[in-house]
Amino acid sequence: METIFVLLPLALLIAAIAVAFFIWAAMTGQFDDLETPALRMLFDDDAPATARRDAAAGTTSKGVHE
Repeated sequence: METIFVLLPLALLIAAIAVAFFIWAAMTGQFDDLETPALRMLFDDDAPATARRDAAAGTTSKGVHE
């Protein structure tokens, strides 16, 4: 019986913290756009990262200057 006096307030405290975090997330806009992140993986980047880096350096993928 003594453990319920410890576990019940602890459970209520954890639940209150979870509700507070949910309210904070909802108020700061964390749930505003749920669709775009799921669709972002379907679209390729304009160019692979190595091609962008090589283009910025003025080289080809083999490291030879053009």
